[in-house]
Amino acid sequence: MTAARLAATGLACRRGERLLFAGLSLALAPGDALHVTGANGLGKSSLIRVLAGLLRPFAGTVERSAAAALLDDRHALDPQVELGAALAFWCALDGGSAPLERLGLAGLLDVPVRYLSTGQVKRAAMARVMAQRAPIWLLDEPLNGLDTGGVALVEGLIAEHLAGGGVAVIASHQPLASAARVLALGDFATPSPSPEGLLP
Repeated sequence: MTAARLAATGLACRRGERLLFAGLSLALAPGDALHVTGANGLGKSSLIRVLAGLLRPFAGTVERSAAAALLDDRHALDPQVELGAALAFWCALDGGSAPLERLGLAGLLDVPVRYLSTGQVKRAAMARVMAQRAPIWLLDEPLNGLDTGGVALVEGLIAEHLAGGGVAVIASHQPLASAARVLALGDFATPSPSPEGLLP
């Protein structure tokens, strides 16, 4: 695995006329995990997308030393096709594979994605992340919709990723056993609707 390093300096994120957060910096080395917490609307999902390079920061910079895999509510699995075909499409593009048996998906490969439960779709999305073999994982609410066994499974997968030298940033309302550091996004929130008054 390529050495996983992720850093951000002086990040600010603006959506519309609202500045969600500002002055946020972080630095993660191989084996590090960061648990992003905060109330709805503070910008947890936006931060994940900024770190992934899908959303341009209003200010600041992001540096990644390796490829990143993203898990969020946009699972990108075609709802009209069977799960096996949906996963095979992405595995062919990414050149990887996922432990379907361990993820509890082996018996669901002939089921159309639209008939899967929320938890089954979440595990399928996790399969996509694993198939990418990316050193950096960016996970937005990865435990939502999972039962107790599913939560333990995903936390175990994250722990194994970290033990192998990976990096993970996890935005979650739920406590995480695998994240040694917590970033409270509310600490970087700004009450001002006018970003021009806060940033040069």
